[in-house]
Amino acid sequence: MDTDKKKVALVTGANTGVGFQIAKALAKEEYIVYVGARNLQKGEAAVSEIGSNAKAIQLDITDHASIDAAVSKIHDEFGYLTLLVNNAAISHAGKPGRTMEEILGAQKPSLAPIDELRSVWDTNVFGTLAVTQAFLPMLHNAPSARIVTVSSALGSLTINSNPHNPYRTSFDAVYGASKTALNGIFLSLAIELENTNIKVHLVSPGFTATALNNFQGTDTVEHGSLEPIRVALTEDLPTGSFTGPADFAGANNVLPW
Repeated sequence: MDTDKKKVALVTGANTGVGFQIAKALAKEEYIVYVGARNLQKGEAAVSEIGSNAKAIQLDITDHASIDAAVSKIHDEFGYLTLLVNNAAISHAGKPGRTMEEILGAQKPSLAPIDELRSVWDTNVFGTLAVTQAFLPMLHNAPSARIVTVSSALGSLTINSNPHNPYRTSFDAVYGASKTALNGIFLSLAIELENTNIKVHLVSPGFTATALNNFQGTDTVEHGSLEPIRVALTEDLPTGSFTGPADFAGANNVLPW
C-alpha cells in the first residue's frame, strides 16, 4: 500500500451513533479510518459494517495507557494522521436509566454532584484534549491535517444568554458547560495552530437521538450526522470554525460562541 497517498483518519467513540456515521462516510470517501472504541469487540463489529477501509482500535480517551497504545499502533502502521475526529463524549455520570429531563434536573449548578461533574468533564474536556495532544505530532507529519471536534450548540454562551431561547433551561453545569469549556480550549488550539498545517473545527450535530440523551433527541442520527460529516469531508473550511445544522445555525451554518 502506498501510504503517502492515503488519507488516514481516527474517529473516537466511533462504534455507534454520530461517530459511526462519520467513520462510515470517511471510509466511503477512501479514507483509512480507525474506529476508536472503548470496547474493541464493539469496534470490530462496527468495522464489519463499514468495510475494508476501516480498522478497529481500542481507545478510551480517559486512559493514558490506552491513548499511548493507539498512538503507537497508528504510528507504526502509517506514521501520520490526516484527520482526527473527536467524537467520544458522555452526558452524565450518574444513575443509568433516567430520562433526559431527570438527568438535566440533577445537573443544575446548585445541586450537581461534584464527582459526577468531574467524571463528565474528564471525558468531554480533559480526555478530548489529551487524545488531541497525543496525536498532534502525527498530524504535523501529514502534508495537510485537520482536527474536527464534535461539540454542541448547547455550549454556546451567546445562545444561552438570550432570554428568548426556549432551550436555555437545558444549559446545565455538567454536560452543557463541558461543551462551553471544550469550545474555549479548541478555539485556543485553533489560534495556536493557525500558522501550521493543521486546521481546527468545532461542529454541533444538533439535537440528535443518541445514547447521550437517552435517544430522546428530535433528529435521527443520520440527520444529525450530516453537518459533522460535511465538516469532516471539507478540507477548505477556515480554521477556528464553529458550525451546526442549517436549520438551526445562521448563515453558512455558523454558530455563535
